[in-house]
Formats: sequence, structure tokens, C-alpha cells
Amino acid sequence: MAFPEFVLASASPARLQLLRGIGIEPKVQPSDFDESSIEVDDPGELVQRLAKAKAMTVAQNYQVGAKPTVVLGCDSVLVVRGEVHGKPRSVEEAIARWQSMRGHYGDLLSGHALASLASSDEITPLVKFQSTRVHFADASDAEIRAYIATGEPMQCAGCFTLEGRGGAFIEKIEGCYSNVIGLSLPLLRGMLTEQGYSLVEAW
Repeated sequence: MAFPEFVLASASPARLQLLRGIGIEPKVQPSDFDESSIEVDDPGELVQRLAKAKAMTVAQNYQVGAKPTVVLGCDSVLVVRGEVHGKPRSVEEAIARWQSMRGHYGDLLSGHALASLASSDEITPLVKFQSTRVHFADASDAEIRAYIATGEPMQCAGCFTLEGRGGAFIEKIEGCYSNVIGLSLPLLRGMLTEQGYSLVEAW
């Protein structure tokens, strides 16, 4: 089956770069979904419900062209010491979070929802999540403040960017590397296969 038109329901430059890196050139259409409207205690369930809501928000209003289309929604959170964290709301919060994370580890969970628009039937997205353990360096207060001052971590659920300056403060990764950036590429390949598409057809 020919590879479908691929729509990324996210404004994340990191997710876009990951997709381009594996040969997918998506159309970018952020969902602008209000994340605060979903409150779930279990982090795995939370990221899946948010990813599904984002994918469906775009899919239900998307004008399908001549060929099949898939819409990918994603969401990530970081769980440290049992607490679920999204993007930091202030510099002070970001500093406090890093002071809590340093020398410890956190689990980065990313939800993925893939909605196929191959027909006019009711849309039932495939929804899964991936979890990766991230071990943080024992950064000093001065290093933490300098890192937060760059502004890099302020738009990230984990309060760090693995592929940027934050990579210097990551000691070890257990699990899927790309998942920490916001999108598990092996998981996505499997989800595409379940939908009847082969990733290599995008090349």
C-alpha cells in the first residue's frame, strides 16, 4: 500500500525533525487542544488520552485529498518521584524541578495516537504510549540556573532537551532514545504497520 499523506498534529520542532529524519515530510497542523481539560492520575493513561484528543481534533476537521491520510497526535510528561510534570510554568518552577531531578531519574512517557482517514467511516485512532527512563547528572545550582536562563527547557515537558544543551546533564537513557525527544520512532513504525502502511514506502 502506498504511503499516506502524513499530518502532524503538533507544533513541536523536535517531533518534526524526528519525522524528517526517517524520511517522512508531514504537513504540520497543530491541534491547539486545551490540555488542562483532561485530568487523569495515571500518567500512561494521561498521555494517551491527550494524544488521542489532539489527533482527533485535527482529524475531524481535516479535508482529505485524493489519497489516504493519517494524523499523528502526541503528548509527553515526565514522572519524577511519583509526580507528573508537564512544561514548567515559570523559571522558579523549572529551577526547583531540576534541583529535585539532579542525581535522580525520571520516566519520560509519550503518548501516540494515529488516526487513519482512509475512508469516510467513523475514525478510531490507534493509541499507544512508550516509557523511557532518564538518569540525570548531579548538576550544581549554578549549572541549573545557567541552563534555565538559556530558555531551552521552558517549552519541554521534561524541563530539558536531550538533543540540545540539556544533553550534557543526562547520564544515561534506558529505553527508546527518540521517545525522550517526544516521539518513539520504533513505536510509530509499528503503528503504521498495524494500519497497513510500510514506513519504507515514504522513502
